[in-house]
Amino acid sequence: MRHDEYLRHDATALAALVRAGEVRADELLDLALAQAQAVQPRINALVRVMDEQARRQIGAGLQGPLAGVPFLLKDSLHDYAGVPTAHGSRALRNNVPARHSATTRRFLDAGLVVFGKTNLPELGLKGVSDSAFFGPVSNPWDLARNAGGSSGGSAAAVAAGVLPMAAGTDGGGSLRIPAACCGLFALKPSRGRISEAPAFGEVWFGACTHGVLSRSVRDTALALDLLCGREPGDPFVLGMPDPPFVEAIGTPVRRLRIGFSTVSPIGTPVSSDAVAAVERAAALLRALGHEVEAAQPTIDGHALAQVYLTMYLGQTAADVEAARQIGASAREFELLTRALAVLGHGISAATLCASLLRWNEFARAFGAFFERYDILLTPTMASTAPQHGHGELSKGLTLALELLVGSGVLRLIARTRVVARLVDAIATDNMAPVPFTQLANLTGTPAMSVPLCTGADGLPMGVHFAARIGDEATLLQLAVQLEQAAPWFDRLPQLARGEARGGTRGDDGAGRTLPA
Repeated sequence: MRHDEYLRHDATALAALVRAGEVRADELLDLALAQAQAVQPRINALVRVMDEQARRQIGAGLQGPLAGVPFLLKDSLHDYAGVPTAHGSRALRNNVPARHSATTRRFLDAGLVVFGKTNLPELGLKGVSDSAFFGPVSNPWDLARNAGGSSGGSAAAVAAGVLPMAAGTDGGGSLRIPAACCGLFALKPSRGRISEAPAFGEVWFGACTHGVLSRSVRDTALALDLLCGREPGDPFVLGMPDPPFVEAIGTPVRRLRIGFSTVSPIGTPVSSDAVAAVERAAALLRALGHEVEAAQPTIDGHALAQVYLTMYLGQTAADVEAARQIGASAREFELLTRALAVLGHGISAATLCASLLRWNEFARAFGAFFERYDILLTPTMASTAPQHGHGELSKGLTLALELLVGSGVLRLIARTRVVARLVDAIATDNMAPVPFTQLANLTGTPAMSVPLCTGADGLPMGVHFAARIGDEATLLQLAVQLEQAAPWFDRLPQLARGEARGGTRGDDGAGRTLPA
């Protein structure tokens, strides 16, 4: 099989070829590794190549519905026994798990051939993938731009034609944001649908879950089927889909009531491209027979941003402390991570509990919206993929933070009104490019980004759909209908076919070969 033929197949189709004996698993692995080698110096998507493990896996024999298909894990939460899980951080570069996570085991049981791990921001804390240790991830559509985060390495690898589908996680949009940046499909499942075993019961108090970035709806449906299922000790279990998602997508979607909005819930600017993408999607949905009108849930977006950031800061502090307990040096974390951890330490238990209780308020309000509508449609992001360096700390702020964190002053003033105003500003600045995705994480509802449109600059624009909790099937059925009406599978960047827009990585120009 040639690489151009490889690109014409999704994971489901490649697995069918392997079962029919028309192609071997080792041939597919060679194609994936060759493309990874070709594009890695430009996009920096991988942090580790596991070709030896992959060949041993093939040699031991493969079974499962996706047997023989090359696959990449995100280097966070997808633990692979004996291989470091660094979470994008220098401080955790020697963190070697003794056993697979449940998600990794399920991917392997499906016959997926795991040949590496993908890049992300430190601790998965950003909507851009810009790890200081591993380097930024460039967008295959425009190398001067970031691939999004935090599952940016997985998105970049899929968009660059390395493989048809890769693993990701989503705690505030980390599947859907890079999918929008890179022209891919991604669905965040409902809370309780996928286990966090064995290391956790819930991650980020249930805001975080797992999924894949793919080029076809049926690949995502099958992957979610494979990931679902309880593990011993799970605190909450939504249950197995009935029928399985891969069967449900064979049933045409019913006529839906869809409310749409292009207004940022925190009052920040939304680009004309993002507005136009939603308006075009609404027009297409009407043409397909759905009832579509302007509407949005009655939710205080600023309050949601503050509540989300409170959890985010507290979780960062806990994660840094947990890393220290296993021997990591706090000084090895990036400056912003250390500053966020200090601010997290300044949050009282009462403040955190009160903040977590407000999640119910947002869930009830979103539930009331779903009493009238089946779907909420918004942009996925407020604009197309950001330029490298967008949103980085200024030199002045960097120096100030270094002084405040290094001297311990920030810890001393962490509970003051000055810092409270700083936290409010961080909430707005941090969420301004991506104000639409966190609602689904806090409420536990399923949501997806669909690559229906492009911006005026030719870059991908995702549109975002959310549904009531447990109703992934309706989202997937709608996605199939949209995929048929406005196909995106063959819409690939030049880099995937052997050419690169921009010519260089787009950051410091430093090429990176495949990591060991």
